[in-house]
Amino acid sequence: MTPSQPTPSPLSGTPTPKEIKDEAQFNSAFEDRVLLAGPNPRSRDFRLLMGVVTDFLNGFRALHFVGPCVTVFGSARYKEDHTFYVLAREMGAAIAKMGFTVLTGGGPGIMEAANRGAKDVGGRSVGCNIVLSMEQKPNPYLDRWVNFRYFFVRKTLLIKYSYGFVIMPGGFGTMDEMFEALTLIQTHKIRNFPLVIMGKAYWQDLHDFVQKMVVAGTISPEDLSLIKFTDSIEEAVAHLEEKAVQQFRLRRALVPKRSKILAEDGLDH
Repeated sequence: MTPSQPTPSPLSGTPTPKEIKDEAQFNSAFEDRVLLAGPNPRSRDFRLLMGVVTDFLNGFRALHFVGPCVTVFGSARYKEDHTFYVLAREMGAAIAKMGFTVLTGGGPGIMEAANRGAKDVGGRSVGCNIVLSMEQKPNPYLDRWVNFRYFFVRKTLLIKYSYGFVIMPGGFGTMDEMFEALTLIQTHKIRNFPLVIMGKAYWQDLHDFVQKMVVAGTISPEDLSLIKFTDSIEEAVAHLEEKAVQQFRLRRALVPKRSKILAEDGLDH
């Protein structure tokens, strides 16, 4: 009789609650992994669902009154002396001068640079920070930030409050955010918001591959109009002006009313 082999756990390699002291700490450290690991006990799935709802509610409350935003995506790894950091800081300042709130993932690198640029010119600066096992602190150039436990909730809210997107050089996370926004626009799940990709040399292979998609018929020729590749701050601003400000007739006066009962507040400037 052949002894039965244990069924591999989808959480293989994840510490047990006992190894990291308690269930609450376990869930806090590994929510995404547990949520995506297949069937859980019903009680745990319910707690995870409530955690997702809490993430959304916290985000809604924090971001409801920050005004029309432009979200800047990019790598967390660039330091302040890097060319792309400098470019992102200049882009953040330009976005703020247009009257938009600069919204980022709230962390270091490109995110910090864009938020910092907004503060350089007295603009509004907001971040959606992700809680990681290796601690990521909000950068110091934020008027307001909200911490998220779930990547997909954070990504949803970075898109929800934006009238345009600026994609700076970045890695897997940046590409995920960029293609999420493009897919939502292409499929009309959200409106035709402008998407600007900055750093033409960095993104050249992507530019060429998008052209290959058109030739292969996997995207339509008109889908190319969804993307603006440029290195120019002026071109980026002009594109945002045409495709966001003018298209949606944005005005600063269009701000939701606050509820004192719900203890809601906005940004003072």
